[in-house]
Amino acid sequence: MARSDRTGRKAAVVGSPIGHSLSPVLHTAAYRELGLTGWSYERFDRDADGLAELVGSLGPEWAGLSVTMPGKRAALGLAKEVTDRAAAVGVANTLTRLGSGEWAADCTDVDGVTGALRAAGGFTGGRRALLLGAGGTAAAAVAAFAELGLAELTVAVREPARARDVVLTAEQVGLRVSVERLDSLDLGAAASEVDVLVSTLPAGAADPHAAELARAACVLDVIYHPWPTPLADAVSAAGGRLATGLDMLLHQAFGQVELFTGRTAPRAAMRDALLAATGGELALPL
Repeated sequence: MARSDRTGRKAAVVGSPIGHSLSPVLHTAAYRELGLTGWSYERFDRDADGLAELVGSLGPEWAGLSVTMPGKRAALGLAKEVTDRAAAVGVANTLTRLGSGEWAADCTDVDGVTGALRAAGGFTGGRRALLLGAGGTAAAAVAAFAELGLAELTVAVREPARARDVVLTAEQVGLRVSVERLDSLDLGAAASEVDVLVSTLPAGAADPHAAELARAACVLDVIYHPWPTPLADAVSAAGGRLATGLDMLLHQAFGQVELFTGRTAPRAAMRDALLAATGGELALPL
């Protein structure tokens, strides 16, 4: 029997802290729209070590897990099968139960970036990207750049040594990459020369540079709360194209639903549920 036809199936989001997660909104809406009345989606507050213990305890009724921080790197090591992009990024945000009872790992965060840039950012093509920050989201953005057909990447970070993993991802997906120190790079000039800019900096870190960064043709600011950010305001004032972390969250969830259920994600229903849960703060185009 196909996975999507079974009743009484379970899925969950795992991370720490987890109470703020909007994944249950997205997945519950999808299962309802697909008529999977026996399916449920839970939250588990677990760190990386707790994730391994949890995965080992789950029965055959479990279809999959959405993994958030701090367990994404650990998730990769728990899987028998790993997609090429998850291996390149070095983390997994999705664990899907195989028929054998083992797990497969993927990184649909890459879909989150590509979907957000295309749908909300209006990105249609280009060659050069500027990436601010070098954490796990940054590595997913690098893989997304390759999928979007970009060829050249500049990574701007406070401490260049911290960009090692991002550089490794870029090399694995075939991007030519250079690393610059954030506080010494002419951000205005750099932004004006690229086709897309992604900021994965923590809340507030990009604020002093908002006007300079808004010179980029297309911007993804992964921060979506509190909203709007100074960067978002600057992009809007400049007439630029803007995608957000909430767009990323929506677009990465489509792939998870499809991996867990074996059915096409009901995108409009998921988008509408997220709009309702966030007060319609962002348009969330599909």
